[in-house]
Order: sequence, then structure tokens, then C-alpha cells
Amino acid sequence: MKGRLSPWFLLLIAVTVTGGALTVPGTAALATSDHSFLLSAGLLLLVVGGWAVSLCLHEWAHAFVALRGGDWSVREKGYLTLDIRRYTDIGLSIVLPVIFLLLGGIALPGGAVWINHGLLRSRAARSLVSLAGPVTNLVLGIALLAVTALVPVPLGLAAGLSTLAFFQMLAFLLNILPVPGLDGWGVLEPYVAPRGINPLVRSWAPLVFFVLLITFPPLLSALSSGAAWIYQLAGGDLRLFGAGYSEMRFWDWARW
Repeated sequence: MKGRLSPWFLLLIAVTVTGGALTVPGTAALATSDHSFLLSAGLLLLVVGGWAVSLCLHEWAHAFVALRGGDWSVREKGYLTLDIRRYTDIGLSIVLPVIFLLLGGIALPGGAVWINHGLLRSRAARSLVSLAGPVTNLVLGIALLAVTALVPVPLGLAAGLSTLAFFQMLAFLLNILPVPGLDGWGVLEPYVAPRGINPLVRSWAPLVFFVLLITFPPLLSALSSGAAWIYQLAGGDLRLFGAGYSEMRFWDWARW
């Protein structure tokens, strides 16, 4: 089972695909600026399911690069199966990030893999392990935007894919920040702090940063603007993201 693709990952893909299919009948409503619960349900499943899929791929990328770098233990821990249960704590890693994603549009990091750094062959390998996750989000975001640009998909599906792509860009930017406990710090740590940092700092720094992110609007605005810049640079249309995110949040509809 340790090397076999997890059925839980396949279930997440099925949820995402189902959401995408549900957006198609609601395309007419989106084109006329009307609301459709069917479209909203589809967008919700597509974005939340797709986010969970991307979380698995993000953590799998960490584990795969670690394996290539010498840490054979990731295979024994089941990280290469894409089983979301291997990467997460249900409350802290799934429920809380999804709530933030829906209510505040903040793509919080959601999973974790435990790497045995003592088995990695070099400092470069340690850096690459940390870099692999955010790069995966960036590549996924670009791929989603490429689908909307190159494939004639219905407007509702394009809005959903664009919304998911924006959150991939936001996740890339957030994860790549040099904050202890985040991947960006992991890229630098082998060179600036070879022996590591205080475990308390590593544990609390991300929490302090996220509190600042929530309570200090200019910081969140700057992060969102940076994600929007990357999103547009990759060919994204902010109007599609805005329409998809707004329609997904059906609880904000003034008419209801």
C-alpha cells in the first residue's frame, strides 16, 4: 500500500471533476450575471476539491524530491501515495484552511511531510525539497490557466478553473515567503542556519504571520496584489477569477 496510488486521492479528483461538470449548465446564468445554485455548488466543489488535490501534489513533490535526495523514509511513511490523510491533521490542515479560503480568500498552507534531513545528501537537496512544493503550486496554476486559454471550455468552467488558478498563485507566493516554518525559509535555512532554528520559533512564526495577515489589511492586500500580478503574468483574467469567486460564495448574494 505504501507505493500504491491512494483511493482517497482518486476520490478528491472525482469530486473536483464533478464540480467542474456542474458548472457547465450554469454558464448561461454567469453570462447574464444571474445567480445559480447549481453553478455555485459546482464552483464550490471544483475549487475546494481542486485545492485538496493541489495540497496532495504539493506535499508529494516535497516527498519525491526528498526521496531523490536520499531520504528513503518518505516511502515508508506513505507520502508517495498521494493519500491526503498522510499529510494532514483534519482540523488544522483541512477544515481551517478551507474556511479561510472560502471566507477570506487566503490560501493557507494545509499539509506537512516530515523529512529526515539527516539522510539528505547536501544542502542543495534540502533547499530543493522545500522549493518543490511552492513550484508545484505555480506549475498547477499556469496549467489551469493554459486550459482556459487554449481549450474552448464553457464560461462557468473557465471561471472555476481561473479561481482555482488564482489560489495556486497565492499559495505559491505565500509559501515562498522567508518566514520560519514556511517553505521559503526552508529553501534558505541550509545556508543561513545550517543547524536549524529554535523549534519554538519554527512553530510559532507561521501562526504570528497569519495573525498579522488577518489583522493587518495592507499586508493581505500586498500579498493579494502580488498573486494577481503573477496570475496576470501567466495569462489569467481577473474578471474570470472575480466572477468565479463571487458566484462560489453564494452566502454573500444580496438577493438571497
